[in-house]
Amino acid sequence: MAARLLEGAPIAESIKAELRSELEALKAKGVVPSLVAVMMGENPGAVLYANMQKKACEEIGITYELKTLPEDITQANLEAEIEALNVDKKVNGIILQMPVPKHIDGRAVQARITPRKDVDGVNPANLGAIVLGMPRLAPCTAMSVVMMVKATGLDMYGKEVVVVGSSEIVGKPVALLLMDKWITQDENGKTDKLAGATVTVCHIGTSQMGDLAAHTKRADVLVSAVGVKAGMITADMIKPGAAVIDVATIRVKDEETGKTKTRGDVEPEGAKEIACCITPVPGGVGTVTTALLLKNTVEATKWQMTG
Repeated sequence: MAARLLEGAPIAESIKAELRSELEALKAKGVVPSLVAVMMGENPGAVLYANMQKKACEEIGITYELKTLPEDITQANLEAEIEALNVDKKVNGIILQMPVPKHIDGRAVQARITPRKDVDGVNPANLGAIVLGMPRLAPCTAMSVVMMVKATGLDMYGKEVVVVGSSEIVGKPVALLLMDKWITQDENGKTDKLAGATVTVCHIGTSQMGDLAAHTKRADVLVSAVGVKAGMITADMIKPGAAVIDVATIRVKDEETGKTKTRGDVEPEGAKEIACCITPVPGGVGTVTTALLLKNTVEATKWQMTG
């Protein structure tokens, strides 16, 4: 039986529907959340993402501004721009568009964004809150993975999760979020055991010094966030009946047509025959990630209103 597709659009629309209600309540108080994206130069990928952000913000009523700075701006001047946005009361959210020019230390710049305006969830204080099990503004892509895992319908408590990729904005926070024991009840008293999983994180050392497939084949939920080689996770590396969450977006050229298309870490055709459910690329994790950027902007605004 072919795997069920975990489409991102319905989840994203559900998030936006909730946000519209929150935005109406804020508007009644005279508050309209605002997001400022900071970009250097005209990197095509950054421009594309900025256009997606702008469209999504306009769709639900968040003010959006793209602040484009010279590509040769110095580290000091860029950090000064961030500091100015930090103290600007009209700005509720700040995001640094990646990638940045080679002479810029992007991590250092992101660390200068004040935690309450850090809608990308990458300030050390916000990342540290995940370790404590108290996330308020978490990395959008990591939270998107959690939403996708929830969409599988699996009771994650004690399940084996394998995360391939150990980045600070995806792999590591995903592992922490899924290890944490989030047990909630809805209005009908139904218990939702979202996490509390047993998590293994694989990285380049796993591939070079060990057997990556030995880990991935025992995963009830396989999360892959590498983004280096399209189709690196093949069907024989997946446990029958597993849920597969593919985070990667890799641009590859079709040798027959010459056209460029987007692929993920997972070889989709084979995976669909063995997994219980799988996220499409594109149309999966990335779609939800954009919606969660909006959610973080609203959350940041409410956080700032508390003083």
